[in-house]
Amino acid sequence: MHKFKFNIRGNNYEVDVKKLEGNKAKVEVNGTCYEVELQKDATASKTPILRRSSVKHPEGADKIKKVAEGKFKVKAPLPGNILQIFVKEGDEVKKGDKILQYEAMKMENDMMAEKDGKVSAIKVAVGDSVLQDDLLMLLELK
Repeated sequence: MHKFKFNIRGNNYEVDVKKLEGNKAKVEVNGTCYEVELQKDATASKTPILRRSSVKHPEGADKIKKVAEGKFKVKAPLPGNILQIFVKEGDEVKKGDKILQYEAMKMENDMMAEKDGKVSAIKVAVGDSVLQDDLLMLLELK
């Protein structure tokens, strides 16, 4: 069944567990067979206990980061590719205006402006691949 080698106080022992039923075992130690009774350890548990080290958070990780006053971040809702950009820096947009088109999950999606404002920075170009929550552009709010 299982073979083990032990060294106890300088003596070597080869133990071969032949049969194990309940708390009785037949073992062969250095060629001699023995029938032994196993004692149940009261502290042993069948359920393993997971021990994890505590998670270290960088200083200020629990604080909400604000964008500069009067700015609104336009972020990618899903990973995809930029197909078209309908605005340029300096353009005025109103809530609901189409600002860009991107492909995500094999579908073309139009992104609309969520707020009125002026396009202050475009952070992507046509053909760029973006991940979820990547910054696409910044709007200066009115």
